[in-house]
Amino acid sequence: MIHTISNKRLTIEYLLALSQQEFTLELSAESRDAIIACRSYLDQEFMGATAAPTYGINTGFGSLCDTHISNEDLEQLQLNLLMSHACGTGDEVPQEIVRWMLFLKIQSLSYGHSGVSIETVERLIAFYNEGVYPVVYQQGSLGASGDLAPLAHLALPLIGEGEVYYNGNRMSATQLLEEKGWKKITLQSKEGLALINGTQFMLAYGVHLLLESHALWHWSHIIAAMSLDGFNGNMSPFDERIHLIRPHSGQLRSATLIKELLSDSEIAASELKNVQDPYSFRCVPQVHGATWDTLKFVQKTILTEVNAVTDNPNIFPESGTIISGGNFHGQPLALALDYLAIAMAEIANISERRTFQLMTGVRGLPAFLVKNPGLNSGMMILQYTAASIVSQNKQYASPASVDSIVSSNGQEDHVSMGANAATKAHKIVQNVSTVLAIELLAAAQAIEERAPLKTASFLSQIHNMLRDEVPSLTVDRVMHDDIIKSKQLIQQLAFDESVLF
Repeated sequence: MIHTISNKRLTIEYLLALSQQEFTLELSAESRDAIIACRSYLDQEFMGATAAPTYGINTGFGSLCDTHISNEDLEQLQLNLLMSHACGTGDEVPQEIVRWMLFLKIQSLSYGHSGVSIETVERLIAFYNEGVYPVVYQQGSLGASGDLAPLAHLALPLIGEGEVYYNGNRMSATQLLEEKGWKKITLQSKEGLALINGTQFMLAYGVHLLLESHALWHWSHIIAAMSLDGFNGNMSPFDERIHLIRPHSGQLRSATLIKELLSDSEIAASELKNVQDPYSFRCVPQVHGATWDTLKFVQKTILTEVNAVTDNPNIFPESGTIISGGNFHGQPLALALDYLAIAMAEIANISERRTFQLMTGVRGLPAFLVKNPGLNSGMMILQYTAASIVSQNKQYASPASVDSIVSSNGQEDHVSMGANAATKAHKIVQNVSTVLAIELLAAAQAIEERAPLKTASFLSQIHNMLRDEVPSLTVDRVMHDDIIKSKQLIQQLAFDESVLF
């Protein structure tokens, strides 16, 4: 399929489609004209030796902004910028995130306010279309003057530096260019700065995490509904009337979803003797629903940023103006990513509590969900693992955005730490998937104890899919592989946009 880069606003549904299908990128005529017009204005403005000092174009960077650079050194200035700022370290950024970085950088440059050449944008598009993923590192960005270090690594292969993954192989950018028959890009004035200023590192994580979190939010209801049946829980907490008198939209959505999932469950329809269930069952709408409302706020922030220009300075050819500002500052994303991290950590917190309750030997369930407990430990340590992970999540959920540190000799004296917020949130969302996978194992085991009564038809399908990979637990066995297979089931089943949003 082809995605045409334009100024048409991108939606969350479209981003989901981009994540699930292979797309080839191309520039619209409108975007091509905007890029060329902006570059032409910049070339005309700075051709003469008397051009006024303008940040990042004919000056140094950061606290060196008052240092004038002569016209003959402007190309070297941009080359030096990429080389000097490629100071990333730590783990490599996953390739699915690098792919988003490429897409989002292309999108932002194509609005025609960044001053890059059409050749630079076309080479980035070629990277995306050919599956060339620059090696980028997770650590190095303060999330304020743009994601400088990671974006420098993203851009290095344009000038024949750095490393890339191509066709599953890691190679030098020089080797790639030779293999593809591409020439190095000669960066013109402002281009290096346009490439590394911007929020595309933390934003790429944000887009990926938002889509993952929406899917996990739905999975958390499927699994919670299975646990509710396994626990022989009450359905009264999901009655619409109690949610209409406290009408948070996420709470209403969550309660409705649980009721729909269990609508044809024989277990849920059976007569209960329990007056109330523990909060981890009874308050699913209130807890899961609050996370949904948080994700809607995060979605609004992410979509605004996806459809924005975030480098500096910004060029307005139509008015003959170059404005130096701070659109590269990641504070909106930092706050949103911290909020997402906290909200998703709560999904794991309440999931682990349901797993714990299923292990306690009440409601007619055997202790630790295994026959002959004592000789068998059963699923005992599954809960330990989940408890360890949710405790780690609580540490990761401490917000990065409340921190700042001075850099560049005090010129950049407040930073967002949005990049750290992004990588921490990524760890949390990965952990949520694991905790839900553990609950799925416990819920499936508990449902089998309710025979001959059956769970709902859709939940039975999920149960059967799990059992195709993970047999019922009858005696102790190594359960590491069970967790992996349960997690793979969660990751492989995709939801369409009508369900997700």
